[in-house]
Amino acid sequence: MAKQLHVRLDDAVYEALTGCNTSENSSLQDVVSSAIMQYINNQNKEVPENANFTFIDLFAGIGGMRLAYENAGGHCVYSSEWNKYSQQTYFANFGEQPEGDITKVDENEIPDHDILVAGFPCQPFSIAGVSKKQSMGRATGFEDKTQGTLFFDVCRILKAKRPKAFMLENVKNLCSHDRGRTFKVICESLEELDYEVFYQVIDGQAFVPQHRERIIIVGFDRKRYGSDIGFSFDINRVDPKPVMRDILEKEVDSKYTLSDKLWTYLQGYAAKHKAAGNGFGYGIADPGGVSRTLSARYYKDGSEILIAQEGKNPRRLTPRECARLQGFPDTFKITVSDTQAYRQFGNSVVVPLMSNVAQLICSKISELDAVAEQNAVIKAEKITAVGIDENIPGIVARDEMQAVV
Repeated sequence: MAKQLHVRLDDAVYEALTGCNTSENSSLQDVVSSAIMQYINNQNKEVPENANFTFIDLFAGIGGMRLAYENAGGHCVYSSEWNKYSQQTYFANFGEQPEGDITKVDENEIPDHDILVAGFPCQPFSIAGVSKKQSMGRATGFEDKTQGTLFFDVCRILKAKRPKAFMLENVKNLCSHDRGRTFKVICESLEELDYEVFYQVIDGQAFVPQHRERIIIVGFDRKRYGSDIGFSFDINRVDPKPVMRDILEKEVDSKYTLSDKLWTYLQGYAAKHKAAGNGFGYGIADPGGVSRTLSARYYKDGSEILIAQEGKNPRRLTPRECARLQGFPDTFKITVSDTQAYRQFGNSVVVPLMSNVAQLICSKISELDAVAEQNAVIKAEKITAVGIDENIPGIVARDEMQAVV
């Protein structure tokens, strides 16, 4: 429940806030609240000594990726999410509010970090301008190909900050989106930025009782590590495999039971499409199996994942059950309405799957860092052994060599 706080402001401060309110199209309450949370964010910027690595959380949603990378030993130094309800949930669980519209953020002001993490939205790319340039024999870069999309913001941050690695997540259909051209542009743009790219479609049911296929794209900095980089998605699957009954609550409010009107409609809708040879319709989840994919539209009728009830109409999942279906811990706070919670969890990620991938990336970075350090030492020893004069053109000077080491 929202609390009230009465604050006395000087006239000049009040006028400045009012002006900000007008320019940002936000209420004065939103502006003051945002300022307070930004102040709190600034208090939490110090990286703890026990952090194994740092990362940024773009298109953060409610923080599923953050949980995953914190589980792997990382510390988040920056986050961005435009949806105000997701910002509320994020703040309630992590004590900081993500920055808003990423398209308005100066990439050079984002803190340095080891890993960039982003579950970026899928948008169509404009191919016409690129095709015209190519027909004229002119080179195109990621700025030409991705400008106007949110993926462009990922690229410009990668270019400016050059993290050791990145991990991007999206729906499985990204591969076939716009006849495969979208994914082609994405891979070309990442390669152009000099990252070695790997990708794979992975089903979340290896960790949770939900069929949820997502593409995961991982990249490592070739400028730092060279191009001889191998990476595989060796996922450690959960055994025994989780099933639906594992995530169900014992006591459920009757408000989650479908009304007679809605249940009758869903049955009629399913029967009509079945007669037409289509596969559309509601889904009753098998308690001993896995569910369909939880989507952001679940708040509408819950039809894709329904739970059978003896002597009653089926019910939809509760928000807490949706959280569990995505692998969120029960300590995760749900502070928004059911409608917003359904949207948020439907848009989120399978946390334990992302944690597993995060650990694989961290292990690979540690391996690559060790090899790079060893190569630098060997190079330094060779230069020292032959006593090369640093004044000779084309030879690395000793002080520069020491800096590399």
